[in-house]
Amino acid sequence: MEPHWLNWAKKLQAIAQNGLTFNKEPYDTERYQAIREIALEIMAQEAKADITQLQNIFSQEVGYATPKVDVRGVVFRDEALLLVKERSDGGWTLPGGWADVGDSPSEAVVREIYEESGYQTQVVKLLAVYDRSKHDHPPSVYHIYKLFFQCQLLGGSATTSIETEDVAFFREDKIPEQLSQGRVTPTQIKRMFEHSRHQEWQTDYD
Repeated sequence: MEPHWLNWAKKLQAIAQNGLTFNKEPYDTERYQAIREIALEIMAQEAKADITQLQNIFSQEVGYATPKVDVRGVVFRDEALLLVKERSDGGWTLPGGWADVGDSPSEAVVREIYEESGYQTQVVKLLAVYDRSKHDHPPSVYHIYKLFFQCQLLGGSATTSIETEDVAFFREDKIPEQLSQGRVTPTQIKRMFEHSRHQEWQTDYD
């Protein structure tokens, strides 16, 4: 679970962003800008982060503040789960990433799986919708929803990409210890194996 200070700071940032989007009064604009600065100061101090970098990140966030959407593909072959190794941190994860504007969630996850692993798939079931902040991920400045889709393998072959340096299928007792925990946790991996054994289960959600 994320620390309370980060949750409060993200809520303040969202209030400030929404106020700056819809407010027309100059004095209120100053107040919302001040609220944003307070939120960023909290994040910077508690996370020991560069406040200038945070200012640059949130200066690009405009319009009504909403959670970001991360999609992850759950692909099994002979009871082994497809994972890719991230170049950025050397950790293994389910293939996936941000959902792009113009794509449905299912289209986004099929594209991400192909781009990161070389495998062609089709979505068969939505397994889980998780609030990232309620799971054992490292803290993030964004509020993120994570969608896990079970996908059927159609074809293709293991192919790395500019984001991934290895692609492999792993049985449950052989899952690598080094996971990219910003993207997936050991508990979530375990849950996906449980879903594969219980096709009658409904979608998980927070």
